[in-house]
Amino acid sequence: MKPLLTVRGVETYYGAIRALKGVDIDVFEGEIVTMIGSNGAGKTTLMNTVCGDPRARSGRIVFDGRDITAMPTHEIMRLSIAQSPEGRRIFPRMTVYENLLMGALLGPGDDASIKEDLATVFGLFPVLERRQGQRGGTLSGGEQQMLAIGRALMGRPKLLLLDEPSLGLAPLIVRQIFSVIRDLNRRQGLTVFLVEQNAFHALKLAHRGYVMVNGQITMSGPAAELLARDDIKAAYLEGGVHA
Repeated sequence: MKPLLTVRGVETYYGAIRALKGVDIDVFEGEIVTMIGSNGAGKTTLMNTVCGDPRARSGRIVFDGRDITAMPTHEIMRLSIAQSPEGRRIFPRMTVYENLLMGALLGPGDDASIKEDLATVFGLFPVLERRQGQRGGTLSGGEQQMLAIGRALMGRPKLLLLDEPSLGLAPLIVRQIFSVIRDLNRRQGLTVFLVEQNAFHALKLAHRGYVMVNGQITMSGPAAELLARDDIKAAYLEGGVHA
């Protein structure tokens, strides 16, 4: 079986600084794959490189059988890839409803599909339905994260890219969001590539995991095996949030 997403030998630079150093990963259809690592390891750079900004200087990125390495970001997003970025990046002056409609621009676009997708998002995050007339910038951090994920889902992605969805959120909200991600994967077969500093939650959720250190993959394997490793516990779990 071919991976839905393949990254081979990817190197990404910021000026003269090499941020990614020959990265190889695979994400198969129906999987949740996580990338863990400390702050500054290069995780977000990898996810953004998949989306075309920044561009990989060398290597190859293939999505659903198509080489997307040199494609512009707007064309990549139209191939059924959706990203919920680090920091959420919702439109603060737009209402919740308007933010969700922005995500629908990458979907089928007809009224029936939009209505169906709104119902799905509101079913996953009922608070968004209650707040749909409220400006996005007035939501709590957890609600904004739900909105960012909901907006991504409005595009009906084959691959959902989630960048630090737990960042800055209370443990109760983190558990709620990760529960939704698990349900989307189990019930709808949604493929998810998750970048996370919260290694415990990420590895509990994922099927497989990669560890990134200084722009390089240093370890990979089944998530449960990584979670059980003493070196992973010492580096990423001790003193962390396990709730």
